[in-house]
Amino acid sequence: MEPRGRIDAGPLIAIPGALLLLASLFIDWYELDLDGWKVFEVLDLLLAAIALACLMAAAERLGVAIPGARAVSRAFTALGVLALVIVVSQAINHPPAAVGQDADTGLWLALGGAALLALGALLSTTRVSLAVNVEGRGRSNAGEPETAPLGQPAARREPGSAPMAQPPTREEPR
Repeated sequence: MEPRGRIDAGPLIAIPGALLLLASLFIDWYELDLDGWKVFEVLDLLLAAIALACLMAAAERLGVAIPGARAVSRAFTALGVLALVIVVSQAINHPPAAVGQDADTGLWLALGGAALLALGALLSTTRVSLAVNVEGRGRSNAGEPETAPLGQPAARREPGSAPMAQPPTREEPR
């Protein structure tokens, strides 16, 4: 069997969350065509910067060399949680430009993206990983030993032949 590779699960969850958060800024957060760029004064830039920084940190945790990503990677969890706090605060307390307006698709996408981002960053901190088996699918079991009862040698079979039947074993009287 070939070696298994380990991939940190946190960045794999955080990357789609960061992309979703970034994309949500272009979609209406509130009624009357108020997207994330129109409704916020500074929070839109902060959310975009957090999403981009978290993309860099996640890529660095997956082994991609990006200048400056190591420094950002240290704040990965804090940035993910900060994004979630900002989006939740805007869902509860609408910005001045959207007072009296109902939430629209962009806000819910941002909430989901920020939640994925925070979850991925937290999982990355706890070092939860996925094991990936890099063994090829087309391999046959030819030449590998058959299983045998304890105490008996395992039989080998020729490639392309049917499995051999095991001889019956005698049970010891008790």
